[in-house]
Amino acid sequence: MSEKKSPAEPAPGDGIRSMRTTNVFRVVNFELYAKPNAIIMGIGVACLLGAMGYIAYMRSKYEKMGYYSAVQTDGTEVFTKKQSKWD
Repeated sequence: MSEKKSPAEPAPGDGIRSMRTTNVFRVVNFELYAKPNAIIMGIGVACLLGAMGYIAYMRSKYEKMGYYSAVQTDGTEVFTKKQSKWD
C-alpha cells in the first residue's frame, strides 16, 4: 500500500535544477542550483567598482607625482620616476 511519489514536473524557468543529478554534482556546481540573490550581487558589484576606482585613483596619483609605468623585460610593471636625458 505504499505509493511511489512521482517527481515534480519541471516548471518553465527551472533550467538545470529540474534534471536528475548526484549530490556530488550539486555540491561541486552549487552556483547552478542556487537562486540569484540581488542583495549579494549588489554588494559584489559595489566592491568590484570600489576596488577599480581605488586602483584608478592610485594610478592617477602616481602619474601626478611624476611617475610612469614601465614594463620590464620579464613582463612586470614598475612605476619609475621620470628622468631627463640631461641628468
